[in-house]
Amino acid sequence: MVSGKLNLKSDVKDIGLAADGARRVEWAARQMPVLKQIRERFGKERPLKGIRMAACLHVTTETANLMQVMKAGGAEIVLCASNPLSTQDDASAFLVKEGITVCAIKGESKVVYAKHLNTALDLKPHITMDDGADLVSELHGRRKNLVGNMLGGAEETTTGVIRLRSLEAQKRLLFPVIGVNDADTKHFFDNRYGTGQSTIDGILRATNLLMAGSTFVVCGYGQCGRGLAVRAKGMGAHVIVTEINPLRALEAVMDGYVVMPAAEAAKVGDVFVTVTGNAGVIRTEHFKTMKDGVVVANSGHFDVELDMEGLRKIAKRRREVRPFVEEFTLADGRKINVLAEGRLVNLVSAEGHPAMVMDMSFANQALSAEYLVKHHGELEKKVYAVPKDIDREIARIKLNAMGVKIDQLTPYQKKYLSSWELGTI
Repeated sequence: MVSGKLNLKSDVKDIGLAADGARRVEWAARQMPVLKQIRERFGKERPLKGIRMAACLHVTTETANLMQVMKAGGAEIVLCASNPLSTQDDASAFLVKEGITVCAIKGESKVVYAKHLNTALDLKPHITMDDGADLVSELHGRRKNLVGNMLGGAEETTTGVIRLRSLEAQKRLLFPVIGVNDADTKHFFDNRYGTGQSTIDGILRATNLLMAGSTFVVCGYGQCGRGLAVRAKGMGAHVIVTEINPLRALEAVMDGYVVMPAAEAAKVGDVFVTVTGNAGVIRTEHFKTMKDGVVVANSGHFDVELDMEGLRKIAKRRREVRPFVEEFTLADGRKINVLAEGRLVNLVSAEGHPAMVMDMSFANQALSAEYLVKHHGELEKKVYAVPKDIDREIARIKLNAMGVKIDQLTPYQKKYLSSWELGTI
């Protein structure tokens, strides 16, 4: 095992998987040209030299590429998993061989998960890189003593940003955090195209179901829900959307979907997926009315969107019928199949988002870390958006890598957009 300067030891499943990980990390890198360009610059400029970084992310081949960028920039890193079931053990092993401390094992218990989280914080980080705000939560609870080291943090996902804004609203946020999820090059692409495709991928790998002709219920019509609905529709499913937000519900109707309350959808759906970032979305009263043989999954960050405890109470028998498929038999013989223990189905039973879309998300993480190092003294204890110039630069690099050219404003157009006189009678 490789140790950091503070003698923090890696904890991975099998270091012998490193060679497999290397090949898969290289494959992902081919679809991540924005990160490649940042890595080349970071290697020359070393903007993170002397910075200690704790990262709590899904440990995948795409994340491995991000960690290599951070290392190239001069950072000392400890990486732990942001979900007990999302780790790719070969990617973990590869990073350890590359000299990065990793504490992540697929299937680790909640106790081990918490231990790994705190090992990352034992680094006494200057910057946190979160996916779900677990590191920040610990720093505002049991590990408050480390806050004095902090320059700031960056948060990857919707659920984490929600937690951070709650801290900010209560005036309890102890350091600035950049909400990477809110960058246009993140949530427009990662959430919509990444979650849409990878969630379908996870469901199909776990079940081998035919999507065409099925009734597919999407709970939540945010960016993730939009992406999931359009992918399910494209595969021939009849899509139903459930929502609590009238504007999003109206948008779903205008997009051509049937919108109804969850209680009604529960009676007719064949496949249910929650993507809300909230708790208790599908509850016991919904499970009680579902058809025999339904498939239920979650693609929100935490495993609280499905009331698994309620389902366990009303089931008379449970068994694993396929990898990542648990069958719950109710008193009347109806069977409900839950995927991935109610955790992120796209990462548990598949590989998560494609590298091409994570390229932009992780570019935001890398450049946000650099921004925190340069500007932390100017920032208040708030949740900040990724600066627009960073967001646009990532989009520009991505377009160039794809061979796409766009127009530029003419001098007259620039003048027109900045003037109130032009265009008047």
